[in-house]
Amino acid sequence: MLLKNVVSAAFVAAASLSAVSVHAETTTLKVAHFLPPSSPAHSQFIEPWCAKINEESNGELECQIYPAMQLGGTPAQLFNQARDGVADIVWTLPGYTAGRFPVTEVFELPFITTTHEPSSMALWDFVNENAMNEYRGVKLLGAWVNGANQLHMRDKPVNSLEDLKGLKVRAPSRLGNRLLSSLGATPVGMPVPQMAESLSRGVIDGALVPWEVLPSTKAHELTKYHTATDPERSMTTATMVYVMNDKRYNSLPDHLKKVIDDNSGRDVSAWISTQFREADAVGQQAAESRGNEVIVLSPEETSKWDEASKSVVEEWVKEMKSKTKKDSQELVDEARALVKKYTDEAAN
Repeated sequence: MLLKNVVSAAFVAAASLSAVSVHAETTTLKVAHFLPPSSPAHSQFIEPWCAKINEESNGELECQIYPAMQLGGTPAQLFNQARDGVADIVWTLPGYTAGRFPVTEVFELPFITTTHEPSSMALWDFVNENAMNEYRGVKLLGAWVNGANQLHMRDKPVNSLEDLKGLKVRAPSRLGNRLLSSLGATPVGMPVPQMAESLSRGVIDGALVPWEVLPSTKAHELTKYHTATDPERSMTTATMVYVMNDKRYNSLPDHLKKVIDDNSGRDVSAWISTQFREADAVGQQAAESRGNEVIVLSPEETSKWDEASKSVVEEWVKEMKSKTKKDSQELVDEARALVKKYTDEAAN
């Protein structure tokens, strides 16, 4: 009888240990993006985010990060990689796939956004209210904007609209193309990884990107002049998203889904945008340290650029009239109202 009890206890103990082992099994998430590990997005956003879910899951969740398209493909294919399960999570730009995220791209229209955090909180609300059908197959973890895109020129300073005419400038998206055209430049669409080589070879005269991109691409070493609009009025920006494969998320037990949920949403989107804001300051400092000239347009000159680009907004509204459930002008008005709401709250 004693032996029987000892054996039974041993089986119970073994079963308990087995249960703990199963419970504590580590789930590794493949996280992919398009920039090198030296980029601020990798070191200041993705790595800390991964460390946080690892800590909050007591080690049950961990990331294997694949920077610089190490899983293959091009930056424009990242969203599909998440949807199709090639990666579990990706950071990407909707603007890389022209026409696929037509409602989300409202925030890329000229002079819609202000500063990082308020505009990003507005984008999260806007997408969740109006554009979730654009994210079928994935779970949206974050949606934000990077900093205001500035003009970074090889050897020609841009002090006014007249200076921009005819110059070949890299654009971040189809709306970026239209913006540059409305301002008199010749747009050249390309992802960020192609920008440095194109600047170096003189294929383009400059690039429309935020400050934070410069150090990781060495673009501050390939340009001499930088033109920014009035700091409170963003000429344009890029929308960014952090998405997870739906099936992968749904395969997680509830307590790990909660960890993912706790690290998703409006506040997380604002936190991510803060990392880009801080990286913008580093990028601008890198350019200034080389002796590059930074040109800040006056409010009056900025208004001229705003006026010249109004046709881009009007064209978008007309184009999308029959393609969205909500009236396209209402979408623009709603985006502006949300940005104003969060910008006013941040100021108070």
